[in-house]
Amino acid sequence: MALETTLILFKPDAVTKNLTGQVLSRFEGAGLKIRGIKMMQLGDAVLKEHYAHIADKPFFPSVQGFMQQSPVIALALEGENAVAHVRDLLGPTDSKAAAKGTIRGDLGVDKMTNVCHASDSTEAAAAEVKRFFKADELFQF
Repeated sequence: MALETTLILFKPDAVTKNLTGQVLSRFEGAGLKIRGIKMMQLGDAVLKEHYAHIADKPFFPSVQGFMQQSPVIALALEGENAVAHVRDLLGPTDSKAAAKGTIRGDLGVDKMTNVCHASDSTEAAAAEVKRFFKADELFQF
């Protein structure tokens, strides 16, 4: 087992529906530790960088608009195999396909309105944590 840090973004639906505390409690209850947490409004540049893999797709403007509806909460979580652990807790990206008992299965609506973004690999996690947190904003306990 490897100790990893992964990135979570609480999406606008989680923030506006006051779901962040409930979801954070699930992550902590599963043994993950907070290394960093902050609220921010995402600008066009960071969204184009973060979603570079879809930035040229015709649906990207709707993703961008959704992610700018409200501030988001960026969360760096640490734990054993944190990337896979978080993704298991969340369930599939499409909330409609997510099993009850998973975060998206219980609280999500669809592919976009799905409570959280989560890093999908250790490489992505390293880049995403660095994108949203400065080194002095991450803490080790």
